[in-house]
Amino acid sequence: MGIIIKPIVTEKMTAITNKTPNRFGFRVSPKATKLEIKNAVEEQYNVVVIGVNTMKYSGKIKSRFTRAGVISGRQNAYKKAIITLKEGEVIDFFSNI
Repeated sequence: MGIIIKPIVTEKMTAITNKTPNRFGFRVSPKATKLEIKNAVEEQYNVVVIGVNTMKYSGKIKSRFTRAGVISGRQNAYKKAIITLKEGEVIDFFSNI
């Protein structure tokens, strides 16, 4: 499995990108370092990365009530990276649709 799992395209991330056009979010491997993430993004998208901020999210416990009783489970833990690109650089996620 690679370093970059998938780009994050949500309302919150879109708002960040609209506010500062050179920032993009990615879901990355939990064991990836900032330098590995930077090299993977530069190689995959042919851009220049200035900074990488990472966040680790722990899996939350979820439960719901059903006719059979309470069913409990857990969401997966993951790591998120916010990439800052050089001025003028852009990543277009929807170019090859």
